[in-house]
Amino acid sequence: MTTLQQPQATESHNTDVALSLQNVTISYGNFEAVKNVYCEIPRGKVTAFIGPSGCGKSTVLRSLNRMNDLIEGCSLKGSILFGGVDLYGAKIDPVEVRRRIGMVFQQPNPFPKSIYENIAFGARINGYTGDMDELVERSLRQAAVWDECKDKLNESGYSLSGGQQQRLCIARTIAIQPEVILMDEPCSALDPISTLKIEETMHELKKSFTIVIVTHNMQQAVRVSDMTAFFNAEAVEGGTGKVGYLVEFNDTDKIFNAPQQQATQDYVSGRFG
Repeated sequence: MTTLQQPQATESHNTDVALSLQNVTISYGNFEAVKNVYCEIPRGKVTAFIGPSGCGKSTVLRSLNRMNDLIEGCSLKGSILFGGVDLYGAKIDPVEVRRRIGMVFQQPNPFPKSIYENIAFGARINGYTGDMDELVERSLRQAAVWDECKDKLNESGYSLSGGQQQRLCIARTIAIQPEVILMDEPCSALDPISTLKIEETMHELKKSFTIVIVTHNMQQAVRVSDMTAFFNAEAVEGGTGKVGYLVEFNDTDKIFNAPQQQATQDYVSGRFG
């Protein structure tokens, strides 16, 4: 099984790039969901994927840690490079990919365990042998939820509010020390105050992690991201479905204030979507 190495500076690999998508096309059966995506996601920054429903942004996000492998009939053409290694290479272990590239889902999904065990469980499975109490506290602090749960670590993760549960899930992801954290609309089920706390947490986390977030909330993209990728969809010729594609990828400020494509301008100004 090929081991994913820490990125090394080589002529062929730019260590400022966390993930490089090279002509990525993702299909469900015979249906192309998104096609011909070229994109280099920078290390140590927050990158937002935006676009209307059905444009493939969540499909692309899930491809970054091979979550789409769990969907029957889903296939990928092209390559996704991580540390110069193709994540879809024949000898790559997808479980190792998901350890290095963690995922926070739309709905908070704590394990049916105590708050403490939500953090410790994954770390233990991944062979962590250090001070577990210290790891649990550090992870909960990094996810900005320590103060709310430090006195009830033995209570169920379900005892927390929705926003606290989502930050618990972020802490659980952090605990196994990934390099990249993927977030699929992590605030869509949360109230505005919880959303703000998650966004503040993201600003802190990018000091230690690369973050990629899918969001329908354009104001959120402006607030939290350094880079933004705008996806759109077009009708399939002679068919009934739509295929997604990447329209534009640039600094967030440029995407929202000086986009190069008319479709981007139309979307960020609210003309469609």
